[in-house]
Amino acid sequence: MKFGITQSFSCSYLPERDEQLLVFVGDDDACAFHYPQLIQAGFRRSGNQVYRPYCQACSACQSLRVPVNEFKPSRSQRRILNKNKHLQVHVAYKPDARYYPLYERYINERHADGSMYPPSQSQFDGFLACAWSQPLFIEAYDNDKLIGVAVTDEVDSVLGHGGYSAMYTFFDPDYEKQSLGAWMILSQIKVTAQQGKTYLYLGYQIDDCRKMNYKNKYFPHERYADHQWHRINCADEIDTFQQTISQSNDTSVR
Repeated sequence: MKFGITQSFSCSYLPERDEQLLVFVGDDDACAFHYPQLIQAGFRRSGNQVYRPYCQACSACQSLRVPVNEFKPSRSQRRILNKNKHLQVHVAYKPDARYYPLYERYINERHADGSMYPPSQSQFDGFLACAWSQPLFIEAYDNDKLIGVAVTDEVDSVLGHGGYSAMYTFFDPDYEKQSLGAWMILSQIKVTAQQGKTYLYLGYQIDDCRKMNYKNKYFPHERYADHQWHRINCADEIDTFQQTISQSNDTSVR
């Protein structure tokens, strides 16, 4: 396998820092073949590109996955499930024309300060498009009304580590009080288990970034650091884990 390293640029999540990416270099067939292996090593897909952070002095971005058959919802998560028990979930394998208007509202009303603003149809189509992998779409409905979509990759099994990878979720801003973002993750966990998969990969958890630290509330979960996955069973274990990783990084730098 071949890889390239990007130049340093301002970090999208921790503005006071710079970031670099390690990017897999290969044709479509190579990407499709190696993607299940790469995601086990903390990589992620965006469009056709497979990458992971490659920041020598920072380990803030940690790939996180939930072993779905062991997951136990917390009290607050059970309340969210109960509050939304009238909603329905459907798995679609092709994008729907209704997706973009929903996405446009979501970006305009919730992420006008983000890198995906302003939204456009071409941006959205490029976001969904991948020459070597077709995502599936976990849809949320309130009766017949489409209110949310979780764009999700299927990851083939490698040594029993197959699953789904949550790419991006957008939803009707009118349902914000329903904690729909959290409910969509809980729904993805359920669908992943129903499909006989092992893990739901949630992308990068960044504890120091308010917009990216919501993934650490699903237990147990595993984080990729120091070239291996570490299991975290509860919130009390997170600080100890981060201290261990920080000490390891300090030693490696010296």
